[in-house]
Amino acid sequence: MRLLYRIGLVTQALLYVAAGMNHFWHTAMYVAIMPPHYAHPVGLVQISGVAEVLGGIGLLVPWSRRFAAWGIVAMLVVYFDVHIYMAMHADRFATIPVWLIYARLPLQLLLIAWAGVYAVRPSERQLP
Repeated sequence: MRLLYRIGLVTQALLYVAAGMNHFWHTAMYVAIMPPHYAHPVGLVQISGVAEVLGGIGLLVPWSRRFAAWGIVAMLVVYFDVHIYMAMHADRFATIPVWLIYARLPLQLLLIAWAGVYAVRPSERQLP
């Protein structure tokens, strides 16, 4: 179980570092999915990219792991607004399959639960 915990931790950390870097490599793609009620979408995309990179790195550092995990949870909750906007206006995102737009909503819940695993103190976890 501890091996699975560590594999999940490293995998999640790498996922967020890569996803965060992707905000800079493909900024226009992220700006295109931002709901119009947000001012300064480019800045928000860049800030969220930095947050994802820092969250991923923070997961790997024992003293910052819980804080980073809670930050990732909060970030993913905020991202629901983008996913709901996309679902409500799927016709505006013709290049993205509709099933994928809707699949992102439950996926977000799974990602929140996954980050939550690392937000709990080891002494509070039930590891064999």
